[in-house]
Amino acid sequence: MRKFAALFLSLTLVCGLAACGGGGGNGASEGSGDSGSSSEGSTTTDEQSDDADTADEGGSGEKVAINVIAAQYGQNTTKWWADFVKDFTAEYPDIDLKVEVESWNDIYTVVNTRISNNDAPDILNIDVFANYQADDLLLPAEDFVSKETYDKMYPAFLEQSNVDGTIWAIPDLASARALYYNADILKAANVEVPTTWDELTEACKAIKAYDSKIYPWGIDMTTDEGQAAFAYYTWNNGGGFVDDDNNWALNSAENVEAIEYAISLVKDGYTNSDPSNDTRYDLQDMFGAGQVAMMIGPNSIPTYIADGGYSINYEVAPIPTNGGNDSVSAGVMDRFMCFDNEYSDAELEAIKTFFDFFYEDERYSDWVLMEGFLPATSTGGEILAEADESMASWVDIVGSCNFYPTAKTEWDDVKQGVINVEQQALLDGNVKELLDELQAEIAE
Repeated sequence: MRKFAALFLSLTLVCGLAACGGGGGNGASEGSGDSGSSSEGSTTTDEQSDDADTADEGGSGEKVAINVIAAQYGQNTTKWWADFVKDFTAEYPDIDLKVEVESWNDIYTVVNTRISNNDAPDILNIDVFANYQADDLLLPAEDFVSKETYDKMYPAFLEQSNVDGTIWAIPDLASARALYYNADILKAANVEVPTTWDELTEACKAIKAYDSKIYPWGIDMTTDEGQAAFAYYTWNNGGGFVDDDNNWALNSAENVEAIEYAISLVKDGYTNSDPSNDTRYDLQDMFGAGQVAMMIGPNSIPTYIADGGYSINYEVAPIPTNGGNDSVSAGVMDRFMCFDNEYSDAELEAIKTFFDFFYEDERYSDWVLMEGFLPATSTGGEILAEADESMASWVDIVGSCNFYPTAKTEWDDVKQGVINVEQQALLDGNVKELLDELQAEIAE
């Protein structure tokens, strides 16, 4: 089940989501891993028979082995996968499933080391895919997912993994972002929920005047989520990472104005004092403790607030925008992909069986709710919307938000590049010059 080729994938990756795991990384990734905690090392969950090592993969009457590397989204992830493996093995005893759960701090190194040692996993759960695809390491999605399961997925999510007309990965889970505000603080400061940047500035002034110890606005420009900050401000000023033709447009006039505005909030004393080091999780703790009045965050914040034992009166609203532009939410999704390990027909069928089992509606809904994420399938969305009215609005949001341009192979460099721009701008760097340099670097 291994494709023995002398391939070395050199990647410099920064964890994105939610989507992605917590503490020391983020996950939905970009990830979509939006509520997690990082782990020390990895955890492997399997239900192997004594003769698993000698099983003839794909051979008649013998077990077919499937190896999965999965990202850790939070404290519940490892147990969820252990239960999944147990249930899967009970239903499909002829498939030897092993799932290795890795923290977002470690998963890129683990995967790249495996690839360099000609030992790529069969299935990978992570946020990025384009570099693997560019190195011809992946199978097209329709080769490893049944049509029934494939058709459940939101087309807009599938399109995020489209390269030259082929979908190379499928969405695992997602998160969307919105404005969270402490209703009691805004009421005490006598301000309305801001919908524009001008209103946001005035609200910050009023909150600062009401209580100078409260940070009116939270900003995360760390390596954890700095690319999200870039998205929040540029998308809501009519700019963004790419133009209408999907070409990089990092130094557009709209982007320069947007980042200059974000930096001005910091320098005017309206935000947390150390955006280069205060991660989204730090901000969520400050928000839960009533130290931050407003912040942009993912749909998983209610779970985070509840798990943290915080008790505040907060509400959710659209992200403030500028220049008459419609408010844009940032969508983050993580993925499953399948490495091209020269599978037999039996092995491919086993992989399809794995995904059919994973995306079974009730089981998949349980996976999504485990850490407070959003579904990437229409059927999962229907179940969650019926089960929880508050989830219905988020399901609508995630179906219509902007996504990072992760299908472009330069995305990893762009992601780190915009974070560097923000952090240098915080140290008095010129935003236009910094974005001009980044655009030249990426577009050359």
